[in-house]
Order: sequence, then structure tokens, then C-alpha cells
Amino acid sequence: MGSAAASPPPSGKMSQDELKRVAAHRAVEFVEPGMTLGLGTGSTAAHALDRLGDLLRAGALPGVAGVPTSLKTELHAARVGIPLLPLDGARIRLSIDGADEVDPDLNLVKGRGGSLLREKMIEGAGERFVVIVDESKLVPRLGCTGAVPVEVVPFGAPHTLGLIRKVFDGLPGFHARLRTVADGDLVSAPFVTDNGNYIVEMFFEDGIRGDLQDISDRLLRITGVVEHGMFLGMATTVIVANNDGTVSVLHRKSKLI
Repeated sequence: MGSAAASPPPSGKMSQDELKRVAAHRAVEFVEPGMTLGLGTGSTAAHALDRLGDLLRAGALPGVAGVPTSLKTELHAARVGIPLLPLDGARIRLSIDGADEVDPDLNLVKGRGGSLLREKMIEGAGERFVVIVDESKLVPRLGCTGAVPVEVVPFGAPHTLGLIRKVFDGLPGFHARLRTVADGDLVSAPFVTDNGNYIVEMFFEDGIRGDLQDISDRLLRITGVVEHGMFLGMATTVIVANNDGTVSVLHRKSKLI
């Protein structure tokens, strides 16, 4: 991958949210009039939605429309005035979204918010995928900083969880669990995605070691697994807001924009 730095650091230290906004605004510079966009989900993508809404209202991006990756994004986009389209038949020129982790080959972990299936469908269907992160999301290996999510059907979810554990049988420090949310006093219930599915969270002591594509294939062969949150070889560009206020633009060697 290649990289380029841009813009001098501003005075004073920027918060993580300010860094997210810087990266998001830089990503929106790739948007051209008439484009259909994949609209990401999460706190970083939300800054891109706000910026797109501002530019649309100013008349700077005529003909731009978006395909949302979650119900939350659909509501946000409608609120800021971004016209929406269904995935069916849409030619997505560019997707913009955040990521939970980015490794040196620009592989990603996404979906800790639970929107991984729609994100992968929409961003995988697009011609280009620009990822926006702050520097804290750069990792030496996927799975270093938290959960790697797997979306599973509710029927037999504990059984599917057991099969997922077998993929990593004997791996020191590995554990997996169903994601739950509070449901009343001291009661928890399974987290439910926009698609009516559950999420299994996989945790690794020192990140995922081994052939990521092989691990991906093994997970997807489990009956009951819908999709996982490893986005392998999908990002074409990653925009990184660094802690010093500069912006780095990282490109996949095989697919530059």
C-alpha cells in the first residue's frame, strides 16, 4: 500500500471525534455529482453523512443518492436530505464507511455495531470503497483490539456458537460468546440485528494468526453462520486522521483511486 500525508496539524490536540470528522470530510472529497453511494454506519460514517447533507443542500453535489447500510443510517440520511435508493439495481460508484480495525494489508474488522451483513453486501457491490478511521484503528493483525463479530441465525444459535468455537479449538486465549443487551432489571437478551439475526463475538488474545481467507471460508461453511466481520481485500482506500492532525491516505496497491 502507498501513503500520502496532507494538511498541517492544527493548534491543540484534537479529540477522537474531531479526528473522525477530519477523515470523514476528506473521504467526501471523492464524491462527484451524479454518484450513487454506499452509506456506512457508525460514528465516523455519521460525519460523512452530515457533510454530504451540507453539500447537497448547497447544491454542490447534484444527482447524488445513497444506499444505506442500516436502518439507523437510513434515518440519518433522510434527516440530512440525502436521497435514498434500494440496493436492487443500484450501481454503487463509491462506498464510504468506518472500520473497527485496519491491518497493514488494508483488511478490516467491521460490524461491532451489528450492521456487518448489510455493510458487506453494499460495500462489496460498489466499485470503490473508501474507509475512514482515526489512527487508533490501525493494528498489526485483525482481532487485536476487541470483538470480531459473526452474524448467525437465531435458530440453534448456541449450537452454531459451539461450531464457531471448534474452528479455533485449542487456540490460547480465544473465546466466543453471544452478544447480549440489557432487557430490564438484571436481565439480558440477545442483541438482534436489523436482519433479525444474532451476533457471536469472537475474541483473540493477540489477534488472528494464520490464513485469513482460510479462516473466513471455514466460518462461512458453518450452517447457521450468515456472515462475519472480516472484510478481506475490499477497501480500495483508507483515510487515516492521525493524532497530530495530519491525514494519511493509504491505497491498496492492486486497486488505486
